[in-house]
Amino acid sequence: MMTGPGTNSYLVGDRALTVIDPGPVDHEHTQALLHAAEKIGRPIEQILVTHTHRDHSPGARELAEASGARLLGPDVPDDGLQDETWAPERRLRHGERIDCGGTELEVIATPGHVGNHLCYLMVDQNLLFTGDHLIQGSTVVIAPPSGSMAAYMDSLALLRDYRIDLMAPGHGDVIDDPMATVDKTLAHRRDRERKVVEALDSDPITVQELVTRVYEDVPAFLHGVACLSLEAHLIKLRDEGRVSHTGGKWAV
Repeated sequence: MMTGPGTNSYLVGDRALTVIDPGPVDHEHTQALLHAAEKIGRPIEQILVTHTHRDHSPGARELAEASGARLLGPDVPDDGLQDETWAPERRLRHGERIDCGGTELEVIATPGHVGNHLCYLMVDQNLLFTGDHLIQGSTVVIAPPSGSMAAYMDSLALLRDYRIDLMAPGHGDVIDDPMATVDKTLAHRRDRERKVVEALDSDPITVQELVTRVYEDVPAFLHGVACLSLEAHLIKLRDEGRVSHTGGKWAV
């Protein structure tokens, strides 16, 4: 349900191929990637992941075994929500450039959705592979403790420092208005934060009680997921000294 039409995998490169986000464990999908590489006529030499949620990285092991590709990407946060099978041969850092068989990808650290999230900028095309930092047609869940609303908003603002003409997200279609999407997403998060503050009063309230006030525009069956992002907003506000948290309840 949370992946929309599914997880997008991308094949990048001229002389050889790099796969970005091989997806979950799905033999049919792995075979589709191998067949695509065979049709293109280039070997898969590298597998990158944007982050290690279980809809993005677990397919890397089967694809690597079948292709002989090396694994590159982030470390795995210890929050119980990650793909524990992910074990990169090389850990990537912000600002690195990766040779992808004739084209380069620049690593942009974008924590927020999860603490280890990376985006990859195809330098010669001004094309950003966004993973779950930005997706087409929806907002993403920010799930503490590894997910951070403060880091997410900072990482969104960081993208303004880059020339980006297109975004290729982890879910949904290509985004052809990238900076407008960044600005719209930031405005949405700030508006949601305003609603959080307005919904609180001096009487302490739980996240489960607060979610119906702040996410009244979201179907009730999604409120359990919305509680994660709501908690991320509250943690940001607490760290800024704007709300208090005592005994599992929140207040202004």
